[in-house]
Amino acid sequence: MTNSHRLHKFHYKNTEEKHQTGGKIVRKVSIKNGKGYKSISKYHRKKHVGTVRKTLKSSEIRMIKLGQFIPGLFTPLRI
Repeated sequence: MTNSHRLHKFHYKNTEEKHQTGGKIVRKVSIKNGKGYKSISKYHRKKHVGTVRKTLKSSEIRMIKLGQFIPGLFTPLRI
């Protein structure tokens, strides 16, 4: 079994909410069949302000599969 075949069967989902005064930020990571994305949604007073979504690189997917922390994963995403 090759390394790319192992990533093909990999599924992962994680959601993190950060509450701030007057709103919240939701960070999501989703991987299905070895392909995935990361997204940030912003809410202000229960109203959805916007969402930014980018695909994950294969190196990021491998690190998530190993359970390693990725510093700066969401820094390129700005609303």
